[in-house]
Amino acid sequence: MTTTLTVDYFMSLDGYGSAEGWPGYWGKEGPQLRQDRVDTFERDQVLVLGATTFREFAKFVKLFDEPYYDRLNEMPKLVFSSTLDPKDPGWENSTVLAEDAVAAIRRLKETTDVPLRSHGSISLNRALLAAGVVDRLEVMVFPAITGKAGYAALFQDGAEFDLDLVDTTVLDGRTLKLVYEPTLHTAVPEDVGPTRRTAE
Repeated sequence: MTTTLTVDYFMSLDGYGSAEGWPGYWGKEGPQLRQDRVDTFERDQVLVLGATTFREFAKFVKLFDEPYYDRLNEMPKLVFSSTLDPKDPGWENSTVLAEDAVAAIRRLKETTDVPLRSHGSISLNRALLAAGVVDRLEVMVFPAITGKAGYAALFQDGAEFDLDLVDTTVLDGRTLKLVYEPTLHTAVPEDVGPTRRTAE
């Protein structure tokens, strides 16, 4: 019995997951993007979150009316936290795990066949990527450069990866969804890169 872990990341073209003064989706949402979110979360899976993103999502689903938020409420959720109350974490269908996330995910991947998906949760996902336990990386690239307003960059100062592109989709004619299988980068193969000139 094994399963997969997908990391789902929204970013501006310059790599940031959020930006001061910019709205959700960087103001670039559209019907195809929203339908992609509906389709993504309609599948049977467990949502994996860090404590900060968990708290934010628990507020978002009450404040806003996105078409997939009811599904987020229904989905089973795991949140890694040493501060949330396990008996009352503040969002239905949620389980609090006060343990090392990498070790827990490794165990879960071997003991369940229900797919795992993590969205947001920068520090959590950076650790999971560095540990090599992420099977798929889904990156939604929004048509915005947030510059000095940007923050929460998943890949900055993290591990190095080689990526195999397995799917691409353009949503609403402007937002690019890229699906990769990541492999920790260990070395550069020989005979790659620019070809050196031969001495005459």
